[in-house]
Amino acid sequence: MRGVELIEGIFSKLRSQGKTAFIPYICAGDPDLETSYEIALALERAGSDMIELGIPFSDPIADGPTIQRATMRALESGTTPPKVLKLVERLRRRTDMPIFLMTYFNLPFRYGLKEFCRDASAAGVDGLIIPDLPPEEGDEYAGMAREAGLATVFLAAPTSSIERLRLIASMSTGFIYCVSVTGVTGERERLSAEVESMTAKLRRVTDKPIGVGFGISKPEHVREVGRLADAAIVGSAIIRRMEEAMGEGRNPVEEVERFASQLARAAHSRGSRGEA
Repeated sequence: MRGVELIEGIFSKLRSQGKTAFIPYICAGDPDLETSYEIALALERAGSDMIELGIPFSDPIADGPTIQRATMRALESGTTPPKVLKLVERLRRRTDMPIFLMTYFNLPFRYGLKEFCRDASAAGVDGLIIPDLPPEEGDEYAGMAREAGLATVFLAAPTSSIERLRLIASMSTGFIYCVSVTGVTGERERLSAEVESMTAKLRRVTDKPIGVGFGISKPEHVREVGRLADAAIVGSAIIRRMEEAMGEGRNPVEEVERFASQLARAAHSRGSRGEA
């Protein structure tokens, strides 16, 4: 069982237990593919329910400085889409955890949309997140992804109208990615006040799982998200700890596992997921 069926099963199980899914993000190839492999496995040991692997792209328009630095390190280490797929194949020998690829549309377009979806599925990818592809232009891609058995996750923003949220919900499979703030990825001191109204609007048009990302950086943020949504997505805070560990000569894998364990515990504490 892979793809949408696996993802939906995990969300359903966590919902029944009153728990929130924890989905970490790392950029594949940062600082190299071997470290990404070890960190992905460490994230599973820490309690991650799914993982989002970024394919590095030279113009990451949705990302803030922390993830941009990770992207540059990955590109400098020679990371390419085929190498990321090889990384997923290798991970599949050790884990059944759902894997999403986050990529900008230019990369699968240049690869060939149908070929990319086919090869991603064959490697063991479960879903795709393409932040710069609007749902209004996503029919062809979504059809190819679903034919390959891949979940298609579209992004909802604080500025999205109820009509657009309805479209996003209809196009998304696996879950809907709710962007907590207008702007780019990055750590914030407080969870955006817009999250509650956004998730409430989405609940009016769909019962599909909702994941919240952008700005989530602390266990208390994860618990706040659990009151409103089904998953907390954390990227920049994890990457910053990797950077700090590497800069200080410490093991980044151990640092990420320690921090991710705190986030996973916050997500999985019974009753962490309330009713919006």
